[in-house]
Amino acid sequence: MSKPIKPKTKDQTKKFMEMIAKHNGWKLSRDEEFLDILAEGLTTNFNRYGYYVCPCRDGDGDKELDKDIICPCDYCKPDQEEFGHCYCGLYLTAEFFETGKEPQGVPERRPL
Repeated sequence: MSKPIKPKTKDQTKKFMEMIAKHNGWKLSRDEEFLDILAEGLTTNFNRYGYYVCPCRDGDGDKELDKDIICPCDYCKPDQEEFGHCYCGLYLTAEFFETGKEPQGVPERRPL
């Protein structure tokens, strides 16, 4: 029998986001309201599935099927290399952050 997953709060999720960014040398979006929305989405997904599914994509609830979209997703680094930020606009490269630009739309890389 597996151990039940303890629900996360939005503050815990924000700490997770900050930890991931720091560990990878990334920056978080400057837009605090947008960060709050993303944190809310990640928290909802964690409490629904037991893992942090990208808040901008629909998870299946099957960890094996969702493994490519667990935050930070498999598409984060390729998106950053091409656009300077991930699909969500949550994680920015330090170089992109320094430009002061806001993240723009990124084409979906995930196969349908």
